[in-house]
Amino acid sequence: MKRIVISQPFYLPWVGLFEQVRLADVFVHFDDVQFPLGRHFMNRVEVKTPNGAQWMTVPVLRPGLQLINEVVVSNVSRWRDKHRKTLLYNYAKAPYVNEMMEIVDSVFALKTDSLAEINICAIERISAYFGLSPRFCLSSSYGIKSSSSAQVLELMQCLEGDVLIEGHGAKNFLDHELLERNGVSVEYMRYERAPCPQLHGAFDPHVTILDLIANTGHAGIEFIRSGTIPWRDFIKEGQGG
Repeated sequence: MKRIVISQPFYLPWVGLFEQVRLADVFVHFDDVQFPLGRHFMNRVEVKTPNGAQWMTVPVLRPGLQLINEVVVSNVSRWRDKHRKTLLYNYAKAPYVNEMMEIVDSVFALKTDSLAEINICAIERISAYFGLSPRFCLSSSYGIKSSSSAQVLELMQCLEGDVLIEGHGAKNFLDHELLERNGVSVEYMRYERAPCPQLHGAFDPHVTILDLIANTGHAGIEFIRSGTIPWRDFIKEGQGG
């Protein structure tokens, strides 16, 4: 059985993304699909603060519709410096703040204006920090011209994958039966949102995984533990979010 995750490269994402990394034999950065319009997590993430969750947003240049791997960040606002100060200020009292900042600094030192490259670098370095080591690859490297579920199926076939592990966002667009007819089982994450040590009040499972690193260090792997559920059961239970 070969388990595949195909996920858009989010910015310093929450624990749930790394629970997918943990389960994957191959993790595909879905970088050749359209950069989403409206609210999304491609260039922003929440940080826990004494006043509640606060967004950190990477400013991007948006001349028109473009693929994720075409999106360029805008450095006019010195966003790296601002995000670094935000993290240092809000996690100054966390026991592993220095380990968190080592990762942040290594990502921010990357010489690129590509949002995808920044996000992919962060995901892979955080995965390595927790000892998570699937094979990482880019969807764009396969040159697939189809879209939506057909593109996902072709990727699964290229990778000889048997099981596709999805986050909840795919529920409304993925053609589960198409994949199933072609020998691919689809499973959705069953997020535990396991409470872990945090600063600043009540537990919030949806903030950046940097929060877990700052508060627990390498021991945070104990909280990266969610499993999956077959897609039919997921739909039947009305899972989501």
